[in-house]
Amino acid sequence: MLEDLIFCPVCGVDTDHSLIKSGQENLVRCEECREVHSVQVERERLVNLKVIVSSDRKSEPYFIKLPARELLTVGDDLLVDDPAKDVVMTQIASLEADRRVESAPASAVKTVWARATDRVPVKISVYRSGRSRPVKIIVAGDEIFSVGQARRAEGLHFEIVKMKLRGEGFAEEAEAKDIQRIWGREI
Repeated sequence: MLEDLIFCPVCGVDTDHSLIKSGQENLVRCEECREVHSVQVERERLVNLKVIVSSDRKSEPYFIKLPARELLTVGDDLLVDDPAKDVVMTQIASLEADRRVESAPASAVKTVWARATDRVPVKISVYRSGRSRPVKIIVAGDEIFSVGQARRAEGLHFEIVKMKLRGEGFAEEAEAKDIQRIWGREI
C-alpha cells in the first residue's frame, strides 16, 4: 500500500492504491475498485544552496543540495553535507531570499546563515571573592549543563549558579548549543 492517496479515474476520487510496478510511470491498483492504471512519477527537483557556517569566531561557506520544496525555518537544525568539506550539524540563524525571512522553501533561499552546533564554545564566568575569571570551553553541542552542577575547566572547580540562553532568558538546564553564558562559583 502506498502512503499517499492517488486519484482513481474509475472511482473519481483519491483512494488507497497498491504499487504493482515502479518506473518512470508507476503501475498501481485501486484498493476500492481494483482498477489498474498508471501514475506519472514526480521527480523531486534539487537546488544548490550556499550555507555560511559560523563556528566560534570564523565563518566558512559550504554548498549543499536540498529538495526545492523543503521548508527552511530560522531555528531549525540543518545537516550541512558539502562533498568537498566536513559534515557539520548546524542551526539556521538567518535566511536570505530577496530579503531576510523567518521561513521559506529552499528554492526561494539565496543564502542560509547557520551556526555550527556539533562542537560549540561555552563561555563561563567563574567568580570567587568578588573577582570573576573568564573561561571558554569547547564541548559537544548536545552536552547538558545544569544549575547546581559541579564542573572543572582550566584548573578551576566550580558550581554552576546561573545560565543565560541565546535570546530566551535563563534556564535551570540546557544543551550547550543553546547557552550564551554560564556563571559559576568557585568551590
